Amino acid sequence: MNEIVIKNKKNGMAVLIVEILLYLASTAGMIYGAILENTLGWIIFGVSVTWISLGWILSLGLKVLGPQEALVLTLFGKYIGTIKEPGFYFVNPFCVAVNPAAKTKLNQSGDVASSASKVRTVVNGTTGASVTTEIVNKKLSLKKMTLNNNRQKINDCLGNPVEIGIAVIWRVVDTAKAVFDVDNFKEFLSLQCDSALRNIVRIYPYDVAQNVDTTGDGIADEGSLRGSSEVVAERIRDEIQQKVSQAGIEIIEARITYLAYAPEIAAVMLQRQQASAIIDARKMIVDGAVGMVEMALTRLNEGGMVELDEERKAAMVSNLLVVLCGNHDAQPIVNSGSLY
Repeated sequence: MNEIVIKNKKNGMAVLIVEILLYLASTAGMIYGAILENTLGWIIFGVSVTWISLGWILSLGLKVLGPQEALVLTLFGKYIGTIKEPGFYFVNPFCVAVNPAAKTKLNQSGDVASSASKVRTVVNGTTGASVTTEIVNKKLSLKKMTLNNNRQKINDCLGNPVEIGIAVIWRVVDTAKAVFDVDNFKEFLSLQCDSALRNIVRIYPYDVAQNVDTTGDGIADEGSLRGSSEVVAERIRDEIQQKVSQAGIEIIEARITYLAYAPEIAAVMLQRQQASAIIDARKMIVDGAVGMVEMALTRLNEGGMVELDEERKAAMVSNLLVVLCGNHDAQPIVNSGSLY
């Protein structure tokens, strides 16, 4: 379905003025015809009453469109075009605006949820009961909108369950495809976002892992959900765009808004990260202690302050390492006797 843009119908104000003038003329004609009380008078009276009774049909063709709004029109089931530019239009009164997603409210930006429909409550004067009616707005928004789907639990490439959420910025660029090529373009977009997110996340590990190829070139790389969020988000955007192009939707940007291990393994993974951090810290402490011991022995030998045999050097190294690598402060023991 190709979009047809209507641009030459901006004559709503002129039609409105003519309609008001005709109503005034009909009112005057009805009074004048009743005064004449002859054949001509009855003809004028009948024409005036007919216009007053049926003239409102002409007002059905008046359409007001604001900035970044669109109206898809059909005439007796045939698509005749889309109004996209702001203005006051007059179209065929029998044209019907079509928007199958008008009542759909997704977890997205508030302007869509609030403008999709209006609720009006009417109180019955006889029974006192209130009747709620919903006035559906059939206009399509062409603004940039944000879709924030619910968080999903997905297994990464290593089989670890992770919870991830994304925010997708999108807009409608082809109103005909959005309305006629899919049943409900908002629900279609939401479903495709979930599917694309699942397809991309299962390629990456949560954190950097060995022997994992995330690019498909057969070479292991350091891609991960946590460390390569920009790359992952770009791949998610491209994946969604391929799926929703048929619905006339453009994906402007996709961003990861939430990323964490699933609750059932979060505690274990936290212990793993803590253990890894402790090992790295111990390694740094040992490297520094060995360097300090080596420096101490070198300085003692250079200055000739004391001559140590191999056994005494080993004892000194052991004592220094215990002092430097221990978790608690050392308790020194002073030897006041002979060194040997």
